[in-house]
Amino acid sequence: MIVIKNEHELESMRQACKITAAARALAGEMVRPGVSTKAIDKAVHDFIVSQGAKPSFLNYNGFPASTCISVNATVIHGIPGGYTLKEGDIVSVDVGAFYKGFHGDCAATFPCGKISAEAQKLIDVTKQSFFEGIRFAIKGHRVSDISHAIQTYVEDNGFAVVRSFVGHGVGRKLHEEPEVPNFGTAGHGPRLLKGMTLAIEPMVNVGTYDVKVLKDGWTTVTADGKLSAHYENTVLITDGEPEILTVTEGL
Repeated sequence: MIVIKNEHELESMRQACKITAAARALAGEMVRPGVSTKAIDKAVHDFIVSQGAKPSFLNYNGFPASTCISVNATVIHGIPGGYTLKEGDIVSVDVGAFYKGFHGDCAATFPCGKISAEAQKLIDVTKQSFFEGIRFAIKGHRVSDISHAIQTYVEDNGFAVVRSFVGHGVGRKLHEEPEVPNFGTAGHGPRLLKGMTLAIEPMVNVGTYDVKVLKDGWTTVTADGKLSAHYENTVLITDGEPEILTVTEGL
C-alpha cells in the first residue's frame, strides 16, 4: 500500500530528512586520502545520535553499520571497515536517519582527491540523472515517467543504470511502496499523488548494468569491476514542483 503523508507527518519527515542530509554532507567533507571508511561511519553515527535521531541503517535486516560506504566498483551496501581511502577513489555514501517516527534517506558519490575524467563524468551524470528524473515527479504523472527519464539521460551519456536495485517509497518505514526503478518505458506504474514521498536513487555503472552480491550478503559490486556511482534524495510529491526533503537548510 502506498502511504500518503499529511502536513503534520511531513513536518516530522522534513526534520528527519534535514538530519539525514546533514549527515551526508558531513561524510562528504571527510572523504580524503588517509581516512578510513570506519571513521566516516562513526562520525555519521555520532552526528545522527547528537541530533536526537537514530541511524536508519544500523541493524536494518542485520546491516552492521550506520552508513553504507561503497568505493569504486562497489555499487551499494558497502560495509564500513578498515579500508583507507586513496587518491583517485570515488566514494558513495548512503545514509538514513529516523526521527519522530519517520525516516530520511539520501546518498551521493564523492571524489577522493584528484580523480579521472571518466570518474568525474560518472559522478556528474549520475547526479544530473536524478534531476532529469524529478522533472516528472509531478502529481498526475506515473512512476515510470521518472524511471524513463533517468535511464534515457544515463544511456545517452554512455553509461548504464543498475536494474537489480531500485528506489522506493519512504516514510514511517525505510522501504515502502512503490518501487521506483531507474529504467523502463514511460506511462507505467502507480500514478503520483500529492503527499507521496519517494527515495529516488539512480545507481549508474561505467560498464554493464549487471551486479553481484558478495559473500557477506550485503556488498554489491559491478559484475565487470568497473566504476559505479549513486545519487539519492527523498522527494515529496506536491500540487506543483517536487520538494526535495533531504536538504540541510534550516537544520
